[in-house]
Amino acid sequence: MEEILLLRKMVEEHDYQSALALIDEMEEMAKDDKITKIEAYVLVLLIHLIKQQAEKRTTRSWDHSIDNALDGIYVSNKRRKAGGFYLTHDELREAVEERFTRALKDAAHEAFEGIYSAAQLAGMIDTEQVKKKALELITTYEP
Repeated sequence: MEEILLLRKMVEEHDYQSALALIDEMEEMAKDDKITKIEAYVLVLLIHLIKQQAEKRTTRSWDHSIDNALDGIYVSNKRRKAGGFYLTHDELREAVEERFTRALKDAAHEAFEGIYSAAQLAGMIDTEQVKKKALELITTYEP
């Protein structure tokens, strides 16, 4: 809210350069918030894809979590008024890469009732295939 008041003051004072700089900063903050939210959903998606591949099975609960994560990514990434999406394909790929290690650690606590370490679990899966599947699901998802 402070930023909006400051922006109003800058416009009233005809300080357009500062106002534009503040708008740029606010856009960056909004995008960072979107990225954080999308990455949280990507984490959930990856955890369940890792468990599916490692255990060579799925459950209705995992499938439901995957669908919810995909929907969350889609809704969070969609620009409502301007159309299009906030994150590009490459940025989504980067989000998958950045969250994979954390997802592997979390999946290790859940898969096989937590008896394997993240490193052991990594040896049971094709990490690139999981990442590729995640990105494919994200980019082809439609509600």
